[in-house]
Amino acid sequence: MRRTEIKLADGRELIYFDEHENADRSEPDRRDLPPPPPASQLRYDPLVDEWVAVAAHRQTRIFMPSTADCPLCASTATHFSEIPAHDYDVAVFENRFPSLSYREGEPAGELTPFTPTRPGVGRCEVVCFTSDHNASFASLSPERVRTVVDALADRTTALGQLPGVEQVFPFENRGVEIGVTLQHPHGQIYAYPFLPPRTRALLGAARRHAERTGGRNLYADVLAAERAAGDRVVVSNEHWTAYVPAAARWPFEVHVAPHRAVPDIPALNDAERAAFGPLYLDVLGRFDRLFDLPMPYIAAWQQAPVHEGRDVSHLHLQLFSIRRAADKLKYLAGSESAMGAFINDIRPEQAAERLRQAGR
Repeated sequence: MRRTEIKLADGRELIYFDEHENADRSEPDRRDLPPPPPASQLRYDPLVDEWVAVAAHRQTRIFMPSTADCPLCASTATHFSEIPAHDYDVAVFENRFPSLSYREGEPAGELTPFTPTRPGVGRCEVVCFTSDHNASFASLSPERVRTVVDALADRTTALGQLPGVEQVFPFENRGVEIGVTLQHPHGQIYAYPFLPPRTRALLGAARRHAERTGGRNLYADVLAAERAAGDRVVVSNEHWTAYVPAAARWPFEVHVAPHRAVPDIPALNDAERAAFGPLYLDVLGRFDRLFDLPMPYIAAWQQAPVHEGRDVSHLHLQLFSIRRAADKLKYLAGSESAMGAFINDIRPEQAAERLRQAGR
C-alpha cells in the first residue's frame, strides 16, 4: 500500500491510500475555500458525569447534494471536490465541519460552578472507501476492505499520538434512515479528548471481571461462550466470528470479533486483517438480503482507549440496524432515549437464525 499526504486549499490534511505504487497524487486542490471553523466547545454534564460537544458550525454542513455535486467523488474538470485526484482507492481527510479539532476556539471556563467548559480538542476525519459514488461497503472487494483496514490502522496509530486524545473511534453510518447527509460510501473517525460513555461502561465491566477471575478478559470469555453455544453465531472463519449478542439491543445486531484478544486495529496481524474482509462482506450481504432492501446500519469499531484499559479490552466491530421489518424501523422512544433502557422486539436467537438463512 502506498501512502501519500497532501494539503487541501484551506490547510486541512488529506491522505491517499493506494493499492498501486504508480498512482499520481500531484493534482492540487484548486478550490478557493474559507478557513476551517473554530473548535467546538465541550460542556460537562454533572448529572451524568459526561461531556457534550456543542458544535454550532455543523448546522451549515453539506446536506444531501446531487451526485454531480458530491464532495466525496473524485474531482473532474468541471467539479472540484474534497478529493483533488481524478480517481482514488481510499482517501482520508480532515472533516470540513468537525465536531472536534485543534483550531482555536473559546477558552476554558464555566457556565455554572457545576458546568465547566473547555475547547473541543480532537480530530474528525472522513474515510472514503472508493471513488465509485454508486458503490457500498458491501460491494467492495476483499482487497479493498484490506486497504480500508490498513488505513484505519494507520489513522488509529496517528490520532492516538495527538495531545489530549483518549479514544479513537472509526465508524460508518449507512442509509438515510440512519441520518447520513452524503450518499457516497464513506465512514468517519473521531479522536475524542475523553472516554465516551460506552467505552467507560465496557472498561468498568471488563475490570470487574478481571478482578473476579484473576485477570481473565471478559470479552474473550463471552466470545468463547457464544462460539461454544453456537445458536447465535452467524458465520465464522479461522480468525473471526460474527454473532448476535445474547442481550442485543437492536433488532439486528452483530458483533464481528477476532478470536485473538487484541486492543485495537493496529494490533491485528496480517492473517487477521486478510481474513476480516471476506467474513464482513458476507455479513453485510446477509443484512441486505434480509428484506431485499439496502439495510441501514451503523458499523462501530470498539477499540481500547489510548492510555488506559488496554490490558482488559478486546477489539470488536459492533454492526447494527434500526430496521426491524421491511416497512418498520426501531425508534429510540421514551425508554431508550430518556432512560437508556433498551427494549428489543426481536429475539436475538431468531435474528441470528434469519441472518444464517440469508446466506447465499
